[in-house]
Amino acid sequence: MWAIENDVRTIDAIDLDVMDEYQAYLNAYRQGQNNQPLCDAQKRNLLTFVKTFIQYMHRKGLLNENTLASIELPSKGFQVPKALYSVDEIENILRQPLLFGIKGFRDRAILEVFFATGIRRGELIKLNIDDVDFSNELMRVHGKGKRQRLIPISKRALEWLVFYIGKIRPMFAFIGSGNALFLSNIGKRYKPGKLSDMASQYVKLAGIERPGACHLYRHSTATEMLENDADLRHVQEMLGHADISTTQIYTHVSRAKLSAVYSNTHPSAQSDSGLFS
Repeated sequence: MWAIENDVRTIDAIDLDVMDEYQAYLNAYRQGQNNQPLCDAQKRNLLTFVKTFIQYMHRKGLLNENTLASIELPSKGFQVPKALYSVDEIENILRQPLLFGIKGFRDRAILEVFFATGIRRGELIKLNIDDVDFSNELMRVHGKGKRQRLIPISKRALEWLVFYIGKIRPMFAFIGSGNALFLSNIGKRYKPGKLSDMASQYVKLAGIERPGACHLYRHSTATEMLENDADLRHVQEMLGHADISTTQIYTHVSRAKLSAVYSNTHPSAQSDSGLFS
């Protein structure tokens, strides 16, 4: 609709000037249902769609020039992760699987690995038994874009893995299980949705009404490491972020220590205003 109203009727008419006008329109746009503006991420996504389309048309030979090759997209801003949990809340969640026997022991091992490493759901699904180096307390993770990383894993999580591999996994395994570390009820690798369903049920059983599943442990790993003085680059490596700006999101939710340091060190925070003296 915007393109027609602004007489942009062919793809070769889309250039940097047109995109500037379109971005100004997006900045002023208000959503019909709530009269709220678009968030930074929504605006960036809409502009990215156009940029990608023009790039594709040029690659296919339908445009002589990629007119948007040099466009600078606006920052998508940071989105504070939702459903942040305290360590006490996570420990409460981790106690819940023990009520469910053999399956519960397996689920506890899965959640312990999530808690110890902060890996993604898709990364946990790909884990094989030989990805765990028990001697050196390391785990090989198969990340996004076929990137692998070697990260530390706690003794606590390793103890659960030893128990799971030795006593529990054989009860689910069959000839088709292969080398997969974690097996579903039918002896195969988990499907992403099933893994989330499993993780979220224990959040509910713990009496926590906020949403949460596999990713809540990833958020906890990042925030707790930063709270305890971990270097941002180390957290980036732990989480497997290609861009450190993704890791920096967590600096916006890890503020307790900064506030304490500020209160104890900044002159303005240590002195009276003098307004009423």
